[in-house]
Amino acid sequence: MSILVTGSTGTIGSLVVRGLAAQGASVHALTRNPDQASFPDGVIAVKGDMTDIPSVRAALQNVDTLFLLNAVVADEVTQAIGTLSLAREAGIRRIVYLSVLNSDAYTDVPHFTGKYAVERMIEQFDLPVTVLRPSYFMQNDAMLRDGLLQQGRYGMPIGNVGVAMVDVRDIAEVAVAALLRRARATAPLPREVIEITGPEVLTGDALATIWSGVLGRPVTPAGNDLDAWEAVMAGLMPSWSAYDLRLMLARFHVDGMLGKSNALEILTGLLGHPPRRYRDLAVELATAWQVQ
Repeated sequence: MSILVTGSTGTIGSLVVRGLAAQGASVHALTRNPDQASFPDGVIAVKGDMTDIPSVRAALQNVDTLFLLNAVVADEVTQAIGTLSLAREAGIRRIVYLSVLNSDAYTDVPHFTGKYAVERMIEQFDLPVTVLRPSYFMQNDAMLRDGLLQQGRYGMPIGNVGVAMVDVRDIAEVAVAALLRRARATAPLPREVIEITGPEVLTGDALATIWSGVLGRPVTPAGNDLDAWEAVMAGLMPSWSAYDLRLMLARFHVDGMLGKSNALEILTGLLGHPPRRYRDLAVELATAWQVQ
């Protein structure tokens, strides 16, 4: 049993690597810079890049299980489809793919519909894959530090319908369990889709209220001005990325980001504990910010 983890140095990938290593799995971590990566003892750092086909082809020769995660980049679909195709060529029949909640519905949001294209390939070829569909990451709000502390403002315009935000640690726990379940199975398991959501439906107003309580002073919500938000973000990231996220937020304003009615019950069973709550993360972040 050897598991290749792509995106191994990122927020979720690094947690998956640590979780698998803690369970005694043989882990190969794909990274562009093995010399700079820090992994747990026993993890094999494998040099590779999903835009470099020979390197991925070589990395897949030494494993029987794949965790496919790739960043939101302009060529995300090329990277994911190429890697999945190489896995098919290598005969890998144990795969977990990290998609996104509402991938099938948000057809106007590039990184959502891109991930759904990968899901369509998985379905068309009936590949033995666990597709994980997580909601918006709670930890994304760490970027709001300055606005919260200096301006008393929750700066993400997520709207008033509600988003069932999820803690990335819960995503990683489910991913590790799914990988080990497939890796240890005597035969390839059927294709499945798992929605990963948080225990609360959160709006901008609700989040501002949570932060007011955590910080002990008034915090106001950002409102829903996506023109202003995109203009700010375009100065911090490529314009295509800022627009992609703006389109996502626009869908939040109309549809929210909510799982199926039984998603929370299923997730609690998979985790063996209730999903983590936003307020607990807010306390963690506020504590860390005080130390810095």
